[in-house]
Amino acid sequence: MKNNKWLLAALIAIAVILWFSFDLGRFFTLEAAKQSQLSLQAVIESHPFRYALGYFLIYVAVTALSLPGAAIMTLLGGALFGFAYGLVLVSFASSLGATLAFLFSRFILRDWVQAKFGNRLSAINQGIEKQGAFYLFTLRLIPIFPFFVVNLLMGLTPMKTRQFYWVSQLGMLAGTAVYVNAGTQLAEINSLGDIVSTPILLSFALLGLFPLIAKKFIAMVQSKQVYQGWNKPTHFDTNMVVIGAGSGGLVSAYIAAAVKAKVTLIEKHQMGGDCLNTGCVPSKALIRAAHTAREVNRASEFGVHTSPSHIDFNAIMQRVKQVISQIEPHDSVERYQGLGVDCIQGEAKITSPWTVTVNNREISTENIVIATGARPLVPMIEGLDKVLYYTSDTIWELTELPSRLLVLGGGPIGCELAQSFALLGADVTLVEMAEQVLIREDSDVAEQLQQQLSADGVKLLTDHKVVSFSHDNGQPRAQVICNDVTTDIAFDAVLLALGRSANVSGFGLETLNIPTTERGTIEVNEYLQTRYPNIFAVGDVCGPFQLTHAASHQAWYAAVNGLFGQFKRFKADYRVMPHATYTTPEIARVGINEKEAAEQGLEIEVTQYGIDDLDRAIADGEAHGMVKVITPKGKDTILGVTIVGVRASDLLTEFTLAMKHGLGLNKILGTIHPYPTMSEANKYAAGVWKRNNAPQQLLAWVQKYHQWRRGTSNTSSVKDLL
Repeated sequence: MKNNKWLLAALIAIAVILWFSFDLGRFFTLEAAKQSQLSLQAVIESHPFRYALGYFLIYVAVTALSLPGAAIMTLLGGALFGFAYGLVLVSFASSLGATLAFLFSRFILRDWVQAKFGNRLSAINQGIEKQGAFYLFTLRLIPIFPFFVVNLLMGLTPMKTRQFYWVSQLGMLAGTAVYVNAGTQLAEINSLGDIVSTPILLSFALLGLFPLIAKKFIAMVQSKQVYQGWNKPTHFDTNMVVIGAGSGGLVSAYIAAAVKAKVTLIEKHQMGGDCLNTGCVPSKALIRAAHTAREVNRASEFGVHTSPSHIDFNAIMQRVKQVISQIEPHDSVERYQGLGVDCIQGEAKITSPWTVTVNNREISTENIVIATGARPLVPMIEGLDKVLYYTSDTIWELTELPSRLLVLGGGPIGCELAQSFALLGADVTLVEMAEQVLIREDSDVAEQLQQQLSADGVKLLTDHKVVSFSHDNGQPRAQVICNDVTTDIAFDAVLLALGRSANVSGFGLETLNIPTTERGTIEVNEYLQTRYPNIFAVGDVCGPFQLTHAASHQAWYAAVNGLFGQFKRFKADYRVMPHATYTTPEIARVGINEKEAAEQGLEIEVTQYGIDDLDRAIADGEAHGMVKVITPKGKDTILGVTIVGVRASDLLTEFTLAMKHGLGLNKILGTIHPYPTMSEANKYAAGVWKRNNAPQQLLAWVQKYHQWRRGTSNTSSVKDLL
């Protein structure tokens, strides 16, 4: 089989080489077609079937080998055979040739491409298997990519050959008709005055307008199909209904109100959502208390001696609630009503693409934004329902510090809370199934955090799994397995930090048959539209990120696309999405890391600066961590940055800005940073890259130049310099 592939590839290569070597393309230009038009027509009239077959086979060969000239061949078909006959010849020849090119690509390249890039192509493969015919039909109607590129690329996908042929035959028919018609008119040109004839101008006008017409046609057909069976109201109560008042919903409502649209915001629990009430805000308040406890315990390092500290856990939790109440007005009903948003508390249910019911009231709306967020994942573990467990939503109910806390999950939430409770005096055990905490981060990054967690009193059990819970004389215990060895862990409370599940049920998705992904999130396109173009989803409920700032970012696109999409739509831009874990040390990242670069097969350069060398870090007693930058080899383009250390989340912003606006490490190196600050770590990291990429040959010449200037160079070195 492999030899056959090489043989076919060699034959195709020879044919292409001969084509260009003998300049056969000169026969497939518009000028050549015009010059030989009359003589060809005379010959064709004497033997029409023979020459039609010859034309057909040449057309098939040109398209099968992906040679230039298919467009001229199409025009020539109209000029030589007329519209009807030419359309039949070109339509079938182009489809057959395209299918042969498709098969050549599949036979020679598909196995190699899928083996090498299978992970990155998995989403494309799934999309082709699910809606391949529609994608291909769209590309055929709207020629975004060249004809031959579509043939070759589709050959690398799982699309079936029969499907490729009939979709190509149908999809290319309209465009082929326009080109063939243009060819029939071009054949009648006898003078310059004929160029501006009405039929020719009409043909070329259709060529220019065809992609726009086709795009509108596809949108109309798709819209009609998806809305079939629903009655659209003749007028609307509001321009937009937003379901969920978390970070995503609040931003969408804010933007809609800011542009003077009438917007209704529905929330069934608390304004501010998880971030304000059970997530970002309370966790950071708790982390601040834990960090204070650490500072008190470290005071002697700085010559400050204190009496033994006392931790009042109840007071800490009261302050957490106080912090929430201080921030609460930012997300309050009063504030948003003042902005012009109609805020309703209740359970929303989407009853049609344009109607939402809440509190027995039906609201008609042009657009709907779903921002229902996510909830903590509660796993199916034997005996879990018989023990006291908390999630990141319910842990804030605590008023007494658990003596022994078992944390399941070594992601950001698990690590942050495990460390905080340990610093506040709890005996904490963290169980993680993977071989390291923060599984998406590089191993050296995770190792630094694991060392600090252990130093802070957290007992780490990586590569372990809790398989069941039980009681022993009233004492709750967890059975944990590692390498087929089971051990028991006694605890007083369990914290589940195993991720979050999107809230996709209970508000009407099933009624509208809005699909979800394999991850359990709402399926949206690049404009954040669901199956229905006027229904959008943002935040945790659709992913791909479970980050407050990601939800806010998406919310802008949903609001603008919903309100002004008929004029201009914007694709959600995820190219530069920072995130941080607020442990000690903090871990912040934007872009790719070493692990992801390896998965993608990228040739990269890793530049690392140790913060233990930074003056401000030494003065503050925080001389630990690093700045790690990923760049292409020999280039200062920033592909990703990971920072480990104090205030890493703040330091990351400079790199996020640089990546967003295409600034490289040379620009960061050339930026003045105040001394002594932690931000100098970014500049010094750029300096490390600069030293590693210094032009050694040029520096050698410069060294010889300086020797010559000092008069210490010998004759040979002067000759070398010259």
